[in-house]
Amino acid sequence: MSIQEPVNRNPRSKDFMVGYLEALSLVERLHRLLLDVVKDEFERVGVLEINAVQALLLFNIGDHEVTAGELKSRGYYQGSNVSYNLKKLVEMGYMHHQRCEIDRRSVRVRLTEKGRKIRAIVGELFARHADGLMAKGVLGPDGISEITVSLKRMERYWTDQIRYIY
Repeated sequence: MSIQEPVNRNPRSKDFMVGYLEALSLVERLHRLLLDVVKDEFERVGVLEINAVQALLLFNIGDHEVTAGELKSRGYYQGSNVSYNLKKLVEMGYMHHQRCEIDRRSVRVRLTEKGRKIRAIVGELFARHADGLMAKGVLGPDGISEITVSLKRMERYWTDQIRYIY
């Protein structure tokens, strides 16, 4: 996404629109950069059979037992990517899967010991980053809290747009 000249409404909204487009671009770049950071960590530790998206999937599932639909509804992943990645992770031994007793079409998944090891690698990476951000004064508790609150507000606004506009 590139920042383009915003639609001219009034001077205040034009400045806001420039900032909004910059924020959107930054969110997109940060997501791609996060995937690169995770990929680099896995290359560094010699884990090459899973990709960054799959590693984040394992991290986000954690100790829970979930379905692909639950992961989608939580907003972590979109489309068939979830089903594909879950299938691959089961095939590679990172996850157990079991048909749901109530809805036989649904499959519940949970991490294996191998999957928990990957989750631990990602958790350690994130802990090192958190420590580094604070130690170097890049971001402190107040700053991270402010970012999180703002992003949650944006998430809520976008969710409302999807649910109530159409």
